[in-house]
Amino acid sequence: MRKKVVAGNWKCNTTFQEGIELAKAVNSLVVEKGAEDVTVIVGTPFTHLAKVVESVDTARVGVAAQNCAAEPKGAFTGEVSAAMVKSTGAQYVILGHSERREYYGETSEILNKKLKLALENGLTPIYCCGEALPVREANTQNAFVGQQLEETIFRLPEADFRKLIIAYEPIWAIGTGKTATAEQAQEMLAYIRELIRAKYGDAVAQDTSLLYGGSANAKNAAELFAKPDIDGGLIGGASLKPDDFIVIVNAY
Repeated sequence: MRKKVVAGNWKCNTTFQEGIELAKAVNSLVVEKGAEDVTVIVGTPFTHLAKVVESVDTARVGVAAQNCAAEPKGAFTGEVSAAMVKSTGAQYVILGHSERREYYGETSEILNKKLKLALENGLTPIYCCGEALPVREANTQNAFVGQQLEETIFRLPEADFRKLIIAYEPIWAIGTGKTATAEQAQEMLAYIRELIRAKYGDAVAQDTSLLYGGSANAKNAAELFAKPDIDGGLIGGASLKPDDFIVIVNAY
């Protein structure tokens, strides 16, 4: 049975000290008030990972890196490998986020390398997919997202695919104040689940957690999470506000 998941993506926010205080505040609220059947994850900057792992109850709050390198090690100045991420105690890594694709030119070829290394190092990838506004306006979003999946995670054997969490994030609804309607989000996630069913079978499709990741917040989370194919959210700005984040965690 698939898990309910609420994952925060802090992006390039918080100093080290601010991040540790934020992690402690989130942890306190989750331990005291959080629904126990929800998997809660915080995605922190690399600089925070090890200390955040020490600062939370990892049985209740998982810790994710926001990226990892496409190479295992070597002369790649500024890169952080999957093995390095794993050594901090982090359990998850966010891969394929639209900002990585758009601003840093991450291709399917690069993401395939990252996926392989993340899985080899025992990390659970939170794999992102989604379309920009021109694609949505042309009504070709299904074909676009389908191609993203075909070029990357659909190349994985079933055993590895079962380890993934997938997040759909319409780029036009990230940091813009716009949000896909609950119906639009459900439509895409239902489509993704059907693609998984066609590729890996019904059991895998039913077990895969699918998240919505476009400006989900404390006000709209309950409506989004009520949809049958939305298993949670990849939360941006609202994850920086502990009181809002716990509302989202409890929005089922």
